[in-house]
Amino acid sequence: MLIRYNGDVWRVIDYQHLAPGNWKAMVRMKLKNIYNGKIIEDRVRAGSEIDVVESELRPAQFLYKDGNTYHFMDTETFDQISLDESMVEEAAPFMKENDIVNLLVLDGHHIAGVELPTFVTLKVVQAEVAVRGDTATNVMKNVTLETGAVIQVPAFIKEGDLIRIDTRTGEYIERAKG
Repeated sequence: MLIRYNGDVWRVIDYQHLAPGNWKAMVRMKLKNIYNGKIIEDRVRAGSEIDVVESELRPAQFLYKDGNTYHFMDTETFDQISLDESMVEEAAPFMKENDIVNLLVLDGHHIAGVELPTFVTLKVVQAEVAVRGDTATNVMKNVTLETGAVIQVPAFIKEGDLIRIDTRTGEYIERAKG
């Protein structure tokens, strides 16, 4: 859910309803600013007015990156959309050309960012060689993905493997079939 709070637009990451003893009930919220990525925690009284921001996700194809600008094509209208690197920052490490992503559109016209699927499959293009004897699954090493992102994976992953990644955390999930 997106809300307008203290003059900015925030994504509600987590919330908890609290009713401590004889105090008034309150809601503790963990919010992430969708423009600058800043995360805050705050409390509001239960029943307070919250301004919910109308938002929608529009499918778009990532075309290419040119300097600090990312270019997309709306898959419904075929309009080309250019976004500054700061708006694509979180999604960029896991996007490759021709991927279908969702553009987060606020109030029907203002593009606020890019949303990836929860899981993506990417190819490992560079991996450290595992040392003999390091076959336990808890031994981690760095690999470079086809998008240029560097993540930690178990030691048994090698160059050329396809792996699934959780785009919310940037963590390795499993080896993908392919």
